[in-house]
Amino acid sequence: MITVTDTAADFLDERSFAALRHHSGLQCGRLLRRWTRDPAAMIQALVYPAFTLVMLRIVLGDSITAATGSPSIFGTVPLIVLVGAMFGSVVSAVGLRAERESGLLGRFHTLPVHRFSGLVGRLTAEIVRVIATTVVILVAGFALGFRFTQGPVAAVLFFAVPVVFTVGFATIVTFLATLSTKLPLVEVVSALCTLLMFFNSGFVPVAAYPGWLQPFVAGQPMSLAVDAMRGLSYGGPVLVPFLQTAAWTVGIVAVLMVPVVHGYRRAAETG
Repeated sequence: MITVTDTAADFLDERSFAALRHHSGLQCGRLLRRWTRDPAAMIQALVYPAFTLVMLRIVLGDSITAATGSPSIFGTVPLIVLVGAMFGSVVSAVGLRAERESGLLGRFHTLPVHRFSGLVGRLTAEIVRVIATTVVILVAGFALGFRFTQGPVAAVLFFAVPVVFTVGFATIVTFLATLSTKLPLVEVVSALCTLLMFFNSGFVPVAAYPGWLQPFVAGQPMSLAVDAMRGLSYGGPVLVPFLQTAAWTVGIVAVLMVPVVHGYRRAAETG
């Protein structure tokens, strides 16, 4: 819960950028504390993705490496990082819906806080979460043979790719979460996640898919992000797939930002 203290922050104009920065930080901290106190959320965001990576390694072994000629770990680690980002966003969206139904969003809406701070704080918390998830998965990946072979700068830039990807995906999930309380949110988003997870370049090269499916696999945002992360860790194209990933995110945000803002406001006013 946001507490009120007798500081200069109490006298900020609620429509100012300073208020947006301060109130968004409070909302971000609130969400992060709530997630760390929720065992299910922590398992979904941190343990499950790392466990999935280990299981893929046990089940598939070196079969993909033998078939493609390149180490599969450099595709599966980025893949699982993005899967963790997506399923973590689902947990966040479920929490958003619960806050709407409990009336918490409505109570926040009556406070003298910046109206965009809830959304900005939630997005900031998502970014922090995906960075933490990436670190945990990389620890598991290093135990399985993953390495950064392109230098420290590329290793740092590696983290930027899932962050950019998460901004776009979280925007979609937040939009769905604010549409209606009757929408089967988990089922819809899980179906989308499963579709993207199994038809991308993280498992096998695009050329291994049927010809009619290859354009979809090559152009979907998860494949582009995987390719950029593979390039930053193992070597290969980076700039083009990264720019394409960013273009997907910019396009999603441009199309959905106004509906998300209106949906969030409606959820706060009717919650």
